[in-house]
Amino acid sequence: NIHKDGVTVYTVEHVMAALAGMQIDNVIVELTAPEPPVGDGSAMPYVNMILEAGIVEQQEPKNYVVIEETLTYHDEQKGIDIVALPLDDFRITVMIDYKNPALGSQHSGLFSLEKEFITEFAPARTFCFLHEVEMLINQGLIKGGSLDNAVVICDKPLSEVNEDLIRNSLKINSDVFVGENGILNNRSLRFKNEPARHKLLDLLGDLYLVGAPIKGQILAARPGHKANIEFARQLRQYFKKQQLTRKYQDVSRKGVVFDFQAIQKILPHRYPFLLVDKIVEFEAGKRIVGIKNVTGNEEFFQGHFPGYPIMPGVLIIEAMAQTGGIMLLNEEANPEEKLVFFMGMDKVKFRKPVLPGAQLVFELEMLKRRSTSCKMYGKAYVDGQVVAEAEMMAAIIDKNNQKK
Repeated sequence: NIHKDGVTVYTVEHVMAALAGMQIDNVIVELTAPEPPVGDGSAMPYVNMILEAGIVEQQEPKNYVVIEETLTYHDEQKGIDIVALPLDDFRITVMIDYKNPALGSQHSGLFSLEKEFITEFAPARTFCFLHEVEMLINQGLIKGGSLDNAVVICDKPLSEVNEDLIRNSLKINSDVFVGENGILNNRSLRFKNEPARHKLLDLLGDLYLVGAPIKGQILAARPGHKANIEFARQLRQYFKKQQLTRKYQDVSRKGVVFDFQAIQKILPHRYPFLLVDKIVEFEAGKRIVGIKNVTGNEEFFQGHFPGYPIMPGVLIIEAMAQTGGIMLLNEEANPEEKLVFFMGMDKVKFRKPVLPGAQLVFELEMLKRRSTSCKMYGKAYVDGQVVAEAEMMAAIIDKNNQKK
């Protein structure tokens, strides 16, 4: 389900799978009901609609989610694992294992959307077990269900179910029986591993929620919609972080959100008062982690103190504030036109001295955010030990107005 502006649209996964498989980036889908038609239980009806509507190639380059490190999702209780691995292409492999003798273990892999999606995966229909059908009927659900839009796998004897209820609910105009293939009324499969292909189709549709095509390899064991969507959220956050990095630097670096050159595009500070070397973690509007390498060449060590160099505590707080300023300015459309000013500090504590050769790690979290001001809480660490902490209030000022 997807929600926006108080409106909910249900069971959209097959529409999204069709859009993802056809590599559609820009589309308007209009509905006159709270959910799309079920069709034949596959994505093929929507693929045909896309082909009928026509596809226009846009001039803008695609903006990909580029998997540059291993990303994982694990559900111990359900035995679900989903992994994204670096690959300069898109591939997806799915394994299903319901520990049910009526189905067994299956796997399927898609290696080329252009060559395989329409013929090998879009036609794969949804499936369910007979005991699930019985349960859903008793709950008053699947009123539009029939053997024309789902594959029913018989995992229990018909003697244990209400055959009349099954026949009437699924609109079967003949006797109900278990086929030689284990499918209700011997309906034939479109592919030997059609259930696995449909699970791959579902995953493809759920990953469309990321908002950009993926460059990477996806491996999934026993996926389901809930797990798929959680993994899609994880990829979405990863994509947002990549977008921020691309905004300020041309080449991404492992473990770095913003390098020194990128920071110079965000903050107005310059040597010797730019006190942040890189940003290594960032959640927009929530938290940020920055690094400052304290070298013996820092100018302030010449006078603070001769023969016993210690980094001034106020500069530790300043560096922490600059790290927070990067988080603030990233929410602005034109950060180069803004300045971040201190409004106040509270609960400032200095725990340990910072000496030449130390690496300062600043961790800040947003406590309160208003349109032009905020409150942040930050800690500075050296070798995992807190050396300073403070609450800071800051305001965002328009640089041009400030000059006036």
